[in-house]
Amino acid sequence: MAVKKRKAKKTNFKSIIKIDSELNQIKDVDLLLERILLEARKVVRADAGSIYVKVEREENGEKTEKLEIKYAQNDTTQKSLPPGQKMIYNVFSVPINEKTVSGYCALTGNLVNVPDMYNIPKDAPYSFSPDFDKRSGYKTTSTLTIPLVTAEDRLLGVIQMINSKNSLRETVAFSEEDELIITHFAANATVALQHAYLTRAMILRTIKMAELRDPKETGTHVNRVAGYAVEIYDRWAYHNGIPDAEKEKYKDTFKIAAMLHDVGKVAISDIILKKPARFTSEEYLIMQHHTLYGASLFDDSQSPVDEIAREVALTHHENWDGTGYPGWVDPLTGKPIRADENGKPLGRKGEEIPLAGRIVAIADVYDALCSKRVYKEPWTEEQVLQELRKLAGTKFDPNLVDIFFEILPRIKQIRSLYPEPDND
Repeated sequence: MAVKKRKAKKTNFKSIIKIDSELNQIKDVDLLLERILLEARKVVRADAGSIYVKVEREENGEKTEKLEIKYAQNDTTQKSLPPGQKMIYNVFSVPINEKTVSGYCALTGNLVNVPDMYNIPKDAPYSFSPDFDKRSGYKTTSTLTIPLVTAEDRLLGVIQMINSKNSLRETVAFSEEDELIITHFAANATVALQHAYLTRAMILRTIKMAELRDPKETGTHVNRVAGYAVEIYDRWAYHNGIPDAEKEKYKDTFKIAAMLHDVGKVAISDIILKKPARFTSEEYLIMQHHTLYGASLFDDSQSPVDEIAREVALTHHENWDGTGYPGWVDPLTGKPIRADENGKPLGRKGEEIPLAGRIVAIADVYDALCSKRVYKEPWTEEQVLQELRKLAGTKFDPNLVDIFFEILPRIKQIRSLYPEPDND
């Protein structure tokens, strides 16, 4: 028995070393958080778990820090779902104080191991409300909660493991060895997370330049569009049998590229970008050039991100039936690559439009219709969904529209994760 335990421990640490390397290659924060939660659960055999990030919110004119759930996973619940479908969870926040296990963990910076959440010692500062268990139909028993703290003692978030399973799939308490393993894992995951936050910050600064020029191009908008796009791709990849390793690598690259879909707007005149009304036909033609300007920024490709960002920037306004823009044009010269008898560029159509561009087209239009603009109020959900169905086969790839509706609950969840700021 002792030999088996030593072998299992050695195997665990070998897997953690391998995971460390993989985590450091993920550039996108959201995909990294999801992967961190998955791998953390694996190393301590947790049936479920949640990952929270520290956020700053303004309430009654005062700024407060909270933990906001980013991802939740549950193997038991997942097994009850149709193949390929993702679990939908409630989006909520938790105060950073002593009243909850996760809040206490964040406040003190201490790991918290609770063998039975329904029998927490009376002298413990935190408590557990069974209300969520009642709503979800899943019983939380053992938990292991650890903070994600940087070397500079800055709290990034909290990971909570739920219901450790033994070899017989019985729920047991998390062990001292689990505590050691998850502590090591969390330390290395935090380093990877810092790198990803740096990448996200650099991208959002680029987006901020566009936002200064175009009030519609907000950080929340690009995060939502990129989130929708990755989920659509994920489901498309499932239907098309794309291997998991290839799928995850592409998602990481695609997420960043999708965030930069409208970066070319920095080259458009303020007179047009900030016009508080619809464009004239002449202004619309000028506006169309943002696709060329955006693509030209990535012409000197240095990485897969550059390649896909170029595709997305150039083609996310192409239409399935060939009536979109800019069509077959060289982004650097503006000259047609393929033209009609009058010298006008031919539009890309069908699968001539790269998959990434076809996906972002749907994600971008969906978010724009759902959002308030200076020239319009947000459409109702019913109106938006009717419009997407109506445009399938003309503006949008009909297969991708079907996929969009397959994952609509997840699309709505992403929208709730990135709400517009209160002052918008």
